[in-house]
Amino acid sequence: MSPDFAFTRIGYVYVPTTQLGASIAWYTDNLAFKLINKFQDRGSYIAVLQHPHLNAISLLLIETSDNHPLEITRNGKPFPIMAMNCPDIEGTHRSLKDKGLEVEDIQTLGAGEAKYFYFRDNEGNLLEAAWSIWDPKDGFKEEFEQSVKI
Repeated sequence: MSPDFAFTRIGYVYVPTTQLGASIAWYTDNLAFKLINKFQDRGSYIAVLQHPHLNAISLLLIETSDNHPLEITRNGKPFPIMAMNCPDIEGTHRSLKDKGLEVEDIQTLGAGEAKYFYFRDNEGNLLEAAWSIWDPKDGFKEEFEQSVKI
């Protein structure tokens, strides 16, 4: 018998895009997401993308005519809308720079227990790459096993 929880995890992250095809290509080419589904919903398209982690939440790219890239303002400074775990943050940082993406320097927290850097997607949404000693360990989805890593 399972416990009676009202919620068990975050299900999806929504990210707006004015150019769905270009954003699908950007996320699959640069961040190793895989397109799972694309469908029309309430007057525009939604693309469902996933990462290889067995229990990773889905990223839903939401097509919109409203050009409003997302970022949070934290104490007057831009803060990302989403953080993605990186098993090798230095390698990920180098790979994204090699692809020509603008990435900020890697920042270290505490005595090295966590590291992160910020970057923007093709629509200007602020994202974070993150690593910490507390990141969950899990398996990978079979369909990703043969995929090329970034």
